[in-house]
Amino acid sequence: MMYSQTGDLWWKNAVLYCADVQTFADSNGDGQGDLRGMTERIEYLADLGVTCLWLMPLYPTANRDDGYDITDFFGVDPRLGSHGDFVELVRTARSAGLRVIVDFVMNHTSDQHPWFRSACRSTEDPFRDYYVWSPTKPRSSRKEVVFPDAEDSIWELDERTGEWYLHHFYKTQPDLNVANPAVQEEIAKTLGFWLQLGVSGFRVDAVPFLFARDSVPGVDDAEAFNPDRYLGDVRSFVTRRVGEAMLLGEVNLPYEEQKRFFGGADGDGLNMQFDFIGMQRLYLSLARADATPLADALRERPALDVTSQWANFVRNHDELTLDKLSKRERTEVFDAFGPEPEMQLYDRGLRRRLPTMLGGDERRIRLVYSLMFSLPGTPVLFYGEEIGMGENLDIEGRLSVRTPMQWSAASNGGFSTAPAAKLVRPLPEGLYSPDHVNALDQRRDPDSLWNHMRRLIRIYRQMPQIGWSTVEVLDHDQPSVLAHVCHCDSWRMVALHNLGPDTCTVTLSLDDVPEGAVLRDALGHGPASDEDVPVVSGTPVELRVEGYAGRWLRLLGPGEECYL
Repeated sequence: MMYSQTGDLWWKNAVLYCADVQTFADSNGDGQGDLRGMTERIEYLADLGVTCLWLMPLYPTANRDDGYDITDFFGVDPRLGSHGDFVELVRTARSAGLRVIVDFVMNHTSDQHPWFRSACRSTEDPFRDYYVWSPTKPRSSRKEVVFPDAEDSIWELDERTGEWYLHHFYKTQPDLNVANPAVQEEIAKTLGFWLQLGVSGFRVDAVPFLFARDSVPGVDDAEAFNPDRYLGDVRSFVTRRVGEAMLLGEVNLPYEEQKRFFGGADGDGLNMQFDFIGMQRLYLSLARADATPLADALRERPALDVTSQWANFVRNHDELTLDKLSKRERTEVFDAFGPEPEMQLYDRGLRRRLPTMLGGDERRIRLVYSLMFSLPGTPVLFYGEEIGMGENLDIEGRLSVRTPMQWSAASNGGFSTAPAAKLVRPLPEGLYSPDHVNALDQRRDPDSLWNHMRRLIRIYRQMPQIGWSTVEVLDHDQPSVLAHVCHCDSWRMVALHNLGPDTCTVTLSLDDVPEGAVLRDALGHGPASDEDVPVVSGTPVELRVEGYAGRWLRLLGPGEECYL
């Protein structure tokens, strides 16, 4: 088996869990989550079955963009703890079978970072070229602005030196000049530092903006900085330091452009990238109860080299972006899952979590995660997804989904012993409050969403071939059903997911099936030969799938078993 021959590529069949230290668990009662609180919850993550913890930014910050405006790449925000606390977290995670990766922001710093403060003293300052400057104000379109509610240009005047600096995000986050070898050296030092402290890789923020040089005056695109070569250099650096280290990139671009950031034929760029196209088409399919948009996305997915991987996700820490859908398609998703203006953001996304978008229908929630885990690639969960947490729309912008983790029905959801007014953010109220949605109650309930997710993770990990497989979308006559096959060498699994409410029968056929083969339920509690479905190569077979439900079916040859 291919996956057994290259077991060092652990991310190919990992289960990632994204958490914000500040909102996960408070150990000292100050209302803020911290590293010690996170360490105390490692047992919870290990029991759930995740294998890699992705930490959102934990660096010192000016606190203008929830930690993504960094003032010291080598530091730990004192509100969260110390370097010693961080190392203890990494070692505790390792002892429980979890790796740790951290967010790394290569695109920009805070305007309070010592580099930028020095750069603003003079146009001749040694740190001046750490950033991108123009002596005249360049043209700028609102389409280039990441936060159009707060900024109307990607250039800002520095009144002290009379020049404009580039910032694709907030004006308090000046873009780094990554083409500058001195900046590349600083990036390498930072990566090396955190690898030395035990991390297994980095989630690289806003990758395309690192190389967005087309609006910089005097830069010829044909001679611009080569992102392919630089990402290859970064990957070589981290793997020389730690052989297992990986780079997971945030690259929200069309598939053909994403392929570039994986590198060449040998995959010498990013190891993993989020499948933003697949995620957005998933929500369009859910809105229509029609699997066609998602099926089309899976057919369009480029094939990758063996060392590269897609990261599948349902929700992340930002707004649920729908920017790659057409305006009409976005309207369909808005109408289905976020019809009120306060549920939307920038006319391109939603600031809600999945359970509230689906009206609390647990059948549909379970369906979505069954589908995500069945797809070739690596599943990524955002904290609280495993218990069906909701958002708090009273919190501004993207932070509506970054509320404290709901551990129990106790005061403050068990997140903190501080007075409620001191919490980093207020908890949701009503049906999604900790009284109704919390980890403690669900861990005790065998029929809960938490236990459903735990079981999906267990089955996914028992079939590591899913993470190494390629996908084939099957044709059939039921528009509401996505039918796909995961292929890994001779191993195959058929998955059916019905996005509609009505039970239906799907007729499909499989090729190159060995004589005497059967399809066996892989989501059941063990072998069930009386439910096996005989399959003949090229001959139609009928499979029943209930409304808002999924099925995983292993294709087994004579004498082959499915050990689950």
